[in-house]
Order: sequence, then C-alpha cells, then structure tokens
Amino acid sequence: MSHAGAPVGGLLVLVDPVARRLDGESVRIAKDVLSAGAAAKICLPDSQEEFARALARRGHRQPVIVGDDRALVRAVGLLHRERGLGDGAVSLIPVGQVGSLGLARSLGVPLSAVAAARSVLDGAVRPRDLLVDDSDGVVLGDLRIPPVRAAARAPGPSVWSAYRSLVRTLVPSGARVGHRLRVEADGQLLVDVDRAVEDLRVVPVPASGGVPSSGAMAASGGTAEVTLRLADGSSLRVRAASVTVSGPDFRYRADALVAGPVRRRTWTLRPGAWSLTVPRG
Repeated sequence: MSHAGAPVGGLLVLVDPVARRLDGESVRIAKDVLSAGAAAKICLPDSQEEFARALARRGHRQPVIVGDDRALVRAVGLLHRERGLGDGAVSLIPVGQVGSLGLARSLGVPLSAVAAARSVLDGAVRPRDLLVDDSDGVVLGDLRIPPVRAAARAPGPSVWSAYRSLVRTLVPSGARVGHRLRVEADGQLLVDVDRAVEDLRVVPVPASGGVPSSGAMAASGGTAEVTLRLADGSSLRVRAASVTVSGPDFRYRADALVAGPVRRRTWTLRPGAWSLTVPRG
C-alpha cells in the first residue's frame, strides 16, 4: 500500500554532518524544496550523538535523512532499537560521494537532491524487509562475508607475523584465502568448517522469487537469498528466513559498515519491517 504527501505532523529533516561538509549546495537545495512544500523542522547535528537525540525527539514528524548510506542505516538502526519503525516512513535525500550511495541507488531513491526531495513530498511509501541480527544490528540491503586475501608482507617480528610469513610462502600474495565457517539456513546445515567458504552473501528478496526454499520457515513469509561460494569452486544458493554463521573470528559487511570480529551471528528476516519513500511509478 502506498500514499502520497507529507504527514500531518510535518517533516524532521536531519542533515548528516558529513553531508553538510561534503556538499553544502545539495543540502541547501534539499532544505529549500522541502521547506517550500511542507512544514519542515531542519536539524543540523554536529555529531552522531546529536543525530540520535534529534531523531528520538521527532514526535509525529516524518524523518527525512540528508546524507549517504551510512546515515540511512544509522537512522533505521536507531528507530529499530527504539521500536519506532512502525510509526511511519523514512525518507532519504542522498548526499555524499558516489561510492557511498550504492544502497540508496539499489533502494530506488533518486540521487538528485531535487528529485529525491520532491519524492519525499509526493512519492509513494513502500514497505521494505529488514535483516536483524542477534545483537540488534540491522541490514537494509546487503550482508556479506567477502573473500580475504593473503597479506603482501608481515607487519613486524611476532608470532602473528611469523604465521603471516608462512601464509605468504604457501599462498601467492593477493590470493584469496577461504573462511572456515559453519553456515546454517533455517536450522539446516549448508556448510561446515571442513569446507572453506570464499564468499557469503545474504540479500532480502521478494517472496515470489525462484530460489529454492531451505525449510518450512521460509514458506511462512519473506525470505532472503543466501549465496555461498566455496574455495573448491562450487557454489550454493537457497532462500531462508534466518541465517546463522559461526566459526573462528570473522568480520562481515552489513550494507556500508564493517563489523566484527565475532564467532557467531544469526540474522533473521523481518518482512515489511520498515518503509521508505520513493518516486511513484
């Protein structure tokens, strides 16, 4: 279901400090368009703490984030943790370097400040799925445990550097080194630590997609596509409502943020957990 127009309570326009510093002109344009079309309270926080406080005090105003992917993920994460995602839609006006706007683009948000601001005022509200982990972290678009590469050189004399030196001897510099992970989807084992995982990716997909379901949980609602590439050249792709990864310390990339190291993490899909304003059509 979608609707148009700014909410009765007006807009809370949160301008990320990085956006203000990088592209003040786009920020000014966004503020002018929004203020001309709706009752808009403009907030210019100087830190992440001020950003969080302003969002928490939004009242009935619809939050509009002016910033890059990190700013959007931060806002959705804060709203999730205060159980505020059901209060209404979130809007984004992308401002930042091109490489920091990949999530915005994939979500269908215009990269033009004018077009994005207009879609806040007269666009459509679309429900979006959310991956939530067991530490209350969120993933809006893409979760990855990417390949790691053998180090080019050791940092100095130590047990660790001796190990790195051995890796360089046995594995060509820059070659990919697999992760020793146990991966489960909806409680079913996909791969254990005896097989090296080169790359793992989890992305929410429409329930009507054509990837095989991994179990009964996936049939009950939204699912995520789980893609595994193994070091032996084989691959595996299933759909699941939850994914658990465990093993030696590993890092993962949730949208634009790198987290970890951790030894175990479970991500669960929450269908339609948040809503985003996008252009109609």
